[in-house]
Amino acid sequence: MDRTTAVHSDPEGVYRVLSSLERPCHLVRAGGGAGMCHVPPRGAEVLATAGAMPPERLGSSGFLRRYGVRLPYMAGAMAGGIAGTRLVTALSRAGVLAAFGAAGLPEARIDAALGELARDVGGGPYACNLLHSPVAPHLERIVVDLCLRHRVRCVEASAFVRLTPELVRYRLTGLRRDRTGRVCAEHLVIGKVSREETAEMFLRPAPEALVRVLRDQGRVTAEQAELARAVPMADAVTAEADSGGHTDRRPLAVLLPTLARVRARVAGEYGDAVPPVHLGAAGGIGSPHAVAGAFALGADYVVTGSVNQAAVEADTSAAVKRLLAGAGIADCVMAPAADMFEQGVQVQVLGRGTMFPARAGLLHRLYHEHGGLDDLPDTERRRLEERVLRRPLDRVWQDTAAYLKEHHPDWLARAERDPKHRMAMVFRWYLGMTSRWAVTGAPDRAGDWQVWCGPAMGAFNAWTAGTALAAPAGREAAVVAEHLMRGAAYQTRTGHLRATGARIPASVAEYRLPAAPVG
Repeated sequence: MDRTTAVHSDPEGVYRVLSSLERPCHLVRAGGGAGMCHVPPRGAEVLATAGAMPPERLGSSGFLRRYGVRLPYMAGAMAGGIAGTRLVTALSRAGVLAAFGAAGLPEARIDAALGELARDVGGGPYACNLLHSPVAPHLERIVVDLCLRHRVRCVEASAFVRLTPELVRYRLTGLRRDRTGRVCAEHLVIGKVSREETAEMFLRPAPEALVRVLRDQGRVTAEQAELARAVPMADAVTAEADSGGHTDRRPLAVLLPTLARVRARVAGEYGDAVPPVHLGAAGGIGSPHAVAGAFALGADYVVTGSVNQAAVEADTSAAVKRLLAGAGIADCVMAPAADMFEQGVQVQVLGRGTMFPARAGLLHRLYHEHGGLDDLPDTERRRLEERVLRRPLDRVWQDTAAYLKEHHPDWLARAERDPKHRMAMVFRWYLGMTSRWAVTGAPDRAGDWQVWCGPAMGAFNAWTAGTALAAPAGREAAVVAEHLMRGAAYQTRTGHLRATGARIPASVAEYRLPAAPVG
């Protein structure tokens, strides 16, 4: 019998047929028994069929074309350069879009990184993160200037609650008409959102008032200002659900369909006047089932985050990667955020293996109970200096004041006259340093490490347990992406077969990862 028509009823043979995703598969009855094959033999009764399901067929083919990628998969930015050039380059060379984590980095380091990516990746797919900075808008200008200098074709816009001149400038300076008169957007924007109103501002063209100001200032041309009416602000919008770091912790099963309805409504208003916007899914993407579920909900692409922080190429310490590789789905907690501490905003972090959440929570309580550092009771002051800051408060203030004098002199002036604000700046020093200590793996501050992490990390660890991807050394970012996507395609295939009434034995119900190396 031809191998393509061979009917397999043993578990290993059935799995080989099901996992050959590039070929169709059939459940047939032949010779008195049932089995799986790629091509039904003559005379066999076909009971169920599933077409070829290569991973690139999941999601939107338009996303693949627009971003020049092989898979409808993106590695989102991780701040502080954790998603660094090694990670971005490795994924780009594998045909996967990844965003460089520029947030929180000094200008010189961003400049060097984007220059390196331009040399090493060239025309390959990659993006740079652009973080909304309402209290320091010059930081947005720095990143946009560097992206324009190094001809970065795509930015991932994060945490925007309103459109800013710099984001609009980036979008508009890439607008032109091709030879047929069609408007082309050479600067791609991916907006990461968790609210309907935020998604809507990315789905519409840039506000005319903002475009007019940029035109009058000479920051965009009259032609670019005119063309702005013909394109939405973003080419893709990512629905960010329960993710690490800043998150609204919205369920993806609620958020994604809601944003899909917003997209459909806005698209109905414009018709063919503006190009379609892709919709992605982020938050909780840590297993093939989650990836398959996101595509079943209607996602055009998926975005991973936490799982990449434990990848070989991630620019964080080996000790943090080991902590992440041991995390469970319940090991994430919320803690005060450094950048919006006074407003009570929180970030999702790893709670296992570090005292950071408890210590950050102490700072939050003291800030809200006292008017300034001088108002702290002696017992609380000693506790702060000995167990948390591990240095005198006066010394922390000196270091903080020196930083503010160079970078934010207006904040320093306010802190010198406002004891409450001075307290916030001192506490922010600790919150800001804890993430740096984690990245560098500072052993004397291991109890203070702030590690941004969502429950997807625990799901990934549970899925990879006992396999070649269990240890951080086996987690190359491109390998992780490939297995998540192939696993999702496998689960989608078996789901299609179940929907036709086929019974999938438990022995072949799950996609199999490579076995862990012996010894």
